[in-house]
Amino acid sequence: MLIIRPLQSTDLEDLYAMAQSAGKGLTTLPADRELLQRKIDWATDSFSKRCKPEEALYLFALEDTETGRMVGISGIEARVGQDEVFYNYRLSLTVNASRELGVHVRTPTLHLSSDMTDATEICSLLLADGYKGGGNGLLLSRSRFMFLDDFREFFSDKVFAEMRGVSDKDGQSPLWNALGSKFFDMEFVEADRLSGLGNKSFIAELMPQYPIYLSLLPDSARAVISQVHDNTRPALKMLEAEGFNFNGLVDIFDGGPVVEAFLHTIRTVRDSLNRDVVVGDSPIDLDVPAEHRVMVSNRSFSNFRLTTLPMSCVGQDTVTIPQAMAEALDLQDGDTVRLAPLKDGGLSPIHLEDSIGVNDGKTRS
Repeated sequence: MLIIRPLQSTDLEDLYAMAQSAGKGLTTLPADRELLQRKIDWATDSFSKRCKPEEALYLFALEDTETGRMVGISGIEARVGQDEVFYNYRLSLTVNASRELGVHVRTPTLHLSSDMTDATEICSLLLADGYKGGGNGLLLSRSRFMFLDDFREFFSDKVFAEMRGVSDKDGQSPLWNALGSKFFDMEFVEADRLSGLGNKSFIAELMPQYPIYLSLLPDSARAVISQVHDNTRPALKMLEAEGFNFNGLVDIFDGGPVVEAFLHTIRTVRDSLNRDVVVGDSPIDLDVPAEHRVMVSNRSFSNFRLTTLPMSCVGQDTVTIPQAMAEALDLQDGDTVRLAPLKDGGLSPIHLEDSIGVNDGKTRS
């Protein structure tokens, strides 16, 4: 069984191994044990409410209960830009005209921006190689929206994700080589790593504050602005299916796009509903395709647990959960759970009435 739960200290070695296999480009999870341990500690404090809500980082682990291994991770940063300015470039258009000469020129430009300050960021999505496919990526990505929905008071209504931009196998970014390298005396990988560590003050100190005219950049750099790395296309596709759209901002280093959505418009949030738990004694075939499965969360904050089960388990007012799964989710008869489709278009069997169960019930502390 695969279970989503809060990241914990015992996950360090599994997380380090995944970070190593991910290679260059995963800024928020570099292969650095000390940094990863700090991230785990930060997440532990967040779930335990030992840090300010606006400074929280929630990291979720995907655990294979048969092996006890952590095989995936995803995260939510409650609000960005709290202690360091959160920078992006905004794609804009500068218009110059001369009526006398009959000239009207439109020039695409990049403006340094901190527009995402106080917004909620979803981040740090990583899945172990042996677990890719079968809906596991969907589970890691969409489970975060179940948590966001139940605990909206801790988050902004605006949710965004920075997508990895284009770089080659050696970590070379065309945009960085044409622009960033002219102002930073360091390689792209090092600048991106420092940014991911939270050391962002150097951006304000060294990056030009005036607009960057794209016409002055080489074709190779202009071509990658707002484009994603090939390995990131599946993640972008998932977010687009949830209702996320490009907002005109790009990463200042590699030009990757920023996509955003309002929390209440996210598809998983809109399609989620609540049911009361009936713990079943009869065996249930859990091995069904992703399009016939629903996510089920226990709606707990500090002990958040989520997995999937067949749609056939969902009734008009209740959901039948096998004993072993109920124990894994820390559920009992009569508890209220949140359900949402694992895959697009897969929830029709439990769209019974739009008014039943949507956003009702109480969350569990």
